[in-house]
Amino acid sequence: MQAVVVSQFGDPSVLRVKSVDTPYAQAHEVLVKIKATAVNRADILQRQGHYPPPPHVPKDILGLEFAGTVEAIGTYVSNFKVGDKVFGIAGGGTYAEYLVINEKTLALMPSNLTYTEAASIPEAFITAYDAMVEQGNLSCGETVLISAVGSGVGVAAVQIAKAIGAISIGTARNENKLVQAKNLGMNHGLLVKDDKFADQIIDITKGAGIDLVLELVGGNYVSENIKCLAIKGRMIIVGLVGGAKAQLNLADILSKRINIKGTTLRRRPLEEKIAATKLLSKHLVPLFEQNLLKPVIDKIFSLEEASSAHTYVEQNENFGKVVLTGFN
Repeated sequence: MQAVVVSQFGDPSVLRVKSVDTPYAQAHEVLVKIKATAVNRADILQRQGHYPPPPHVPKDILGLEFAGTVEAIGTYVSNFKVGDKVFGIAGGGTYAEYLVINEKTLALMPSNLTYTEAASIPEAFITAYDAMVEQGNLSCGETVLISAVGSGVGVAAVQIAKAIGAISIGTARNENKLVQAKNLGMNHGLLVKDDKFADQIIDITKGAGIDLVLELVGGNYVSENIKCLAIKGRMIIVGLVGGAKAQLNLADILSKRINIKGTTLRRRPLEEKIAATKLLSKHLVPLFEQNLLKPVIDKIFSLEEASSAHTYVEQNENFGKVVLTGFN
């Protein structure tokens, strides 16, 4: 099969299309013919040599999410049949023609979506729902602060917040991204300069503060979050594109009784990835089928153009997901 391979660590030019061995399904596994995948920050970090893949996934083939058709099934597979349209998350290896994956980490695609649309969903929407609702306990009427609101996870979070009746405040460094996020249902948008936004949020909330922060940037944003969190506020740290270090006021954390958690999806054990897929099937697929959630795609490239897609994502201009269509 053909795959996009990381020939060595470096800039997007290190991505090469190569012929590699086609995997085959065993026992409880499914062989998926990939129709589309998407670019995630983890792909870029792995390409640069900063994010080693978990064990038991291809070391040189990127990709964390996919949509496609079932090509073959293992002996003990019972939930899927050849020809089914499926999508889901993977530990790696989706920049390729075929992927082998455990059947319990697959979900049937919403019938009203294309492969390209479906491929843009799993990583962002599972991450946002799991972080905000499952771990962050966001509920109707509460206020959530979403950093990097124009990112894939940010766009998903805005829609999920609206669907459950929460009030969303998003931050971005680009005014156009805030406009687009408001069109998706974001209640308030803040243009961030010099990593400062806490005072504005305190004004917006009339001093009450934020119930939950979905932190997708990290770095200096974390200390600003603590300033504007409410009593017993919660913060879920998902991304660190702004840096892995922050200077914190521990007195505020104590006095406000703030709960801070970190989360990642890729390195979870199989059992937890199965649970994440159940969230996708049970809570998110019905909302897509009812058009209460929608995929937001900024730009589409072919897998042969993966290096150009990485270059584009690194420019930080995209709103929503950048999708790669599968090999012909």
